[in-house]
Amino acid sequence: FGLVNYLLSLAGIEPIAWLTSPFWAKVSVILVMTWRWTGYNMVIFLAGLQNIPDSLYEAASIDGASKFKQFFMITIPQLKPVFVFTVVMSTIGTLQLFDEPFILTEGGPNSATMTITLYLYEVGFKYFEFGYASSIAYVLVLIIAVISWIQMKLVGDTDE
Repeated sequence: FGLVNYLLSLAGIEPIAWLTSPFWAKVSVILVMTWRWTGYNMVIFLAGLQNIPDSLYEAASIDGASKFKQFFMITIPQLKPVFVFTVVMSTIGTLQLFDEPFILTEGGPNSATMTITLYLYEVGFKYFEFGYASSIAYVLVLIIAVISWIQMKLVGDTDE
């Protein structure tokens, strides 16, 4: 059922088992996540773009720089802190992913969409092993902190 499967049937293609096939369940979660977070990241990028002074572009155009050159020599370097922020926040959001797999598949089929936070939820509130769930949460916080630190070190100083 659904619009995409209807359009596929009009083209003579078999319908896709969006939430019952392990591969397509992962694709479904990825699509929903992308739809959910694209607007959030675009607002942050818009704020970053509005923060770039017009005088930089004016000086570059006076010096004869093309729009292409201005984009790669002014816009992209000025957005470096925004890129760092969105990558770190997206990584943290992905590691904390719970809503989409829980609502769509509850971790199935065959645990294909099981995430660490969904596992934490099941351990704590389905099996009532709160100590183990708490230790999972602490390890998750450590993993997020280490990955965020590594990302910040790989990107380098954003004050340049």
